[in-house]
Amino acid sequence: MLVAKGEAILSNPDRLYIDGRWVPASSHRFIDVIAPATEDVFLTVAEADETDIDRAVEAARRAFDSGPWPRMTHAERAVYLRMIGDAMDRRVDDIAAIWPNEMGILHAMAHPFAGTIGDVYRYYAGLADSFAWEERFDNPPMGGDYALIVNEPVGVVGAIVPWNAPVNIMAFKLAPALIAGCTAVLKLSPEAPGTGYLLAEIAEEIGLPPGVLNVVTADRAASERLVRHPGVDKIGFTGSSAVGKRIAGICAERMARCTLELGGKSAAVILDDYDVEQAAQSLVGSACAMTGQICSSLTRVVVGADRHDRLVDALAAGFSQVAVGDPFDPAVSMGPLAMRRQRDLVEEMVRRAESDGNRIVTGGKRPAHLNRGWFFEPTVIANADNSDFIAREEIFGPVLTVIKARDEDDAVAIANDTRFGLNNSVFTQDAAKAYRVARRLRSGTVGHNAWRSDMSIGFGGFKESGIGREGGINGLRAYLEPKTLIMENGG
Repeated sequence: MLVAKGEAILSNPDRLYIDGRWVPASSHRFIDVIAPATEDVFLTVAEADETDIDRAVEAARRAFDSGPWPRMTHAERAVYLRMIGDAMDRRVDDIAAIWPNEMGILHAMAHPFAGTIGDVYRYYAGLADSFAWEERFDNPPMGGDYALIVNEPVGVVGAIVPWNAPVNIMAFKLAPALIAGCTAVLKLSPEAPGTGYLLAEIAEEIGLPPGVLNVVTADRAASERLVRHPGVDKIGFTGSSAVGKRIAGICAERMARCTLELGGKSAAVILDDYDVEQAAQSLVGSACAMTGQICSSLTRVVVGADRHDRLVDALAAGFSQVAVGDPFDPAVSMGPLAMRRQRDLVEEMVRRAESDGNRIVTGGKRPAHLNRGWFFEPTVIANADNSDFIAREEIFGPVLTVIKARDEDDAVAIANDTRFGLNNSVFTQDAAKAYRVARRLRSGTVGHNAWRSDMSIGFGGFKESGIGREGGINGLRAYLEPKTLIMENGG
């Protein structure tokens, strides 16, 4: 049963959060957020236009150039981050109510995941004491008595988050940016703005200095204004590779910094010593997580030709047990896709695969028992070639494509034969073999015997899957500018 509408959870969805205040949008326009399981309006929020983007950037610029935030100590900023983390803990129920109503994640998955978000802010708060903000070098060879590398904030950050997991993704952008001393404009997706509004409420509640965090919801034109704005020093973007390329080009024009976490077409490499039924069980679970709307999802399954049919049968059997329906129903194991256009795109890609001669083993259509909502059956496509369209383009839905390999070397070659490089997994009982194969795979993350991803350690991609890393220490470095000071003793 669906929960209360978003207006009952959030205090000011009809406004924008700029310079520490809730203000009307200059556009006087609003965006309806549609619950994907019911097609009903869940939430209505203010829509920012280019004027609002300018206002938000100007507020962030003032806060960085003349406000107290960058001039605080790291320990002083850490106090605020810990307060954000603790407030996130108090609002876990709200996060878990918003998230399924925006993109279809199961409430049973959203609630425990929401309970981890506060830890992200506390982790980066902890780096105030443990990170080497300054490094000293004595007797530098080019003169001076000593040198320092000091890590300073990059400046004003434009943080652009997608609709699939905004509360998680914005944490891994904003927490490191804030502890570094940056100020930020958080640009929310029109499809999933709720948890960003929740964060703005927390910023107001804890007394975060005005302009340090500004929160707006906008579509493409206003979003591009944020990327182009000369007052923005860095863009942190998560989204499609196509949009990421455009952002990279715009940033290059004015030498703005950017971190891009983009798409994927990740492979599960099933080696000959691993049980195919056990592999299928793991893959069925991960394929249905968030209805496959995860950029690092293992959508290509690479297996020896002699075991292809057994694996396909096991995957089909697993998917036949998946209950599709209301994401708030504890008996359901997969919810809807986030939007009508997303459901239509997945459906179109499967139909194209079928017309290209690929075999749809199970799924491939809308569930017959659901006449409302953007649902799609979990789908297995067999006997695919890695050159096929369905094996090369990101799907962002619960669709697995199974590809035959001759041997281990061929499996690695198939896994690497993609323009993406976000994630892969190796399934083998031999840990040494898993390490050896993992080192050969060209992706930012490689898991062992399951889909695995851990942004607390580090996340990002090779090739068209992005530039830079989010999470962990490297996620902090992305919001710092190293400066070299060469000093003499006594002035």
